[in-house]
Amino acid sequence: MIKTEVDGNYQGRVLCIGAGFTCAVIARELAEAGFQVDVVEGRDHVAGNCYTEPDPRTGIMVHVHGPHIFHTDNDRVWDYVNRFADFRPYICQVKATTGGRVFSLPINLLTINQFFGKTFNPAEAEAFLSERADHSITEVRSFQDQALRFLGPDLYEAFFKGYPIKQWGMHPSELPASVLKRLPVRFNYDDNYFNHRHQGIPHEGYTTLIARILTHPGIRLTLGRKMTQADCAGYDHVFCSGPIDAWFDYELGQLGYRTLDFEASWHKGDYQGCAVMSYPDESVPFTRITEHKHFTPRERFEETIIFHEYSRFATRDDIPYYPIRLVNETTMLARYVELANAQSNISFVGRLGSYKYMDMDVTIAEALDAADAFLDLRKRAKPIPSFFSSPL
Repeated sequence: MIKTEVDGNYQGRVLCIGAGFTCAVIARELAEAGFQVDVVEGRDHVAGNCYTEPDPRTGIMVHVHGPHIFHTDNDRVWDYVNRFADFRPYICQVKATTGGRVFSLPINLLTINQFFGKTFNPAEAEAFLSERADHSITEVRSFQDQALRFLGPDLYEAFFKGYPIKQWGMHPSELPASVLKRLPVRFNYDDNYFNHRHQGIPHEGYTTLIARILTHPGIRLTLGRKMTQADCAGYDHVFCSGPIDAWFDYELGQLGYRTLDFEASWHKGDYQGCAVMSYPDESVPFTRITEHKHFTPRERFEETIIFHEYSRFATRDDIPYYPIRLVNETTMLARYVELANAQSNISFVGRLGSYKYMDMDVTIAEALDAADAFLDLRKRAKPIPSFFSSPL
């Protein structure tokens, strides 16, 4: 049984719905402050979509829901995760197969020179792309506008046109320009996919990392149980990291998500020579192939396991991965926010609770901030908000 008092400083009972990074961090922070915390997870394991497990056949640590490389400039977050895991340095170097050729991503000087058969220096490459860019586009509104205006038609067709059609199920002209703005273009030979000071992967996997965060005498973990509003009685406060529309039983409709399907196969030796190979061509049905043994390059395996990854719209029975957040979804979300604000003693947190995509470091940073704010407001006997950061 969980202790009713932690270090003689019992503060109250809190329920955290979900056992991913968000609720694990909140639960740990509150347990260390003297709260009795119940963490309830609908799946049969912790770590949510960061879940990792060794493949029984090969022994390779598999990122079950797609590759997760930890990257951040936030020192507080980096120090926090290193309390619970041994992080090994890892630089993400993605390749892309398009038009029957392999290129380096993100687009950099090597990609440009390979693609156009040139030997440009940085200034020459930048001038060359500027000449090919479509300067007739004066108002950039869409993903397509952004690519054509700054990269020109050739790189757009090869690397960017097919990807959103497969990943998002939408033509690039339907997606906001902000989607492409997140993808860097470099005029040097840097092929590090991320541009952060701290980068790595926990040696024992994310499941072990999150399990350690949850290991505290003030935390009781329950797996394989779905929670409803009726189950929240008796708690001083509830943190819900599940889908906000599901919490209200889809009263206003289902928010749009993309989900992923993974097709695993095993092979001898090395299948593709890198961890992630992207396939932007629209004619190829999958978006990428992930070869998991390359996430632990210091280890050697005779066999390899790969995942072909396919994207599609999510139904209510699917795992939601990426919020779509177009006009219809944000309008519906605003109405769900109104429902949430009308409730008391519950806060919606994390990617699903706030319906916004967040990298792992942002997820942890927001969870730490939420815990800090909760403890401060509780101490001052102030109301606890439904959202600690605006989902709109």
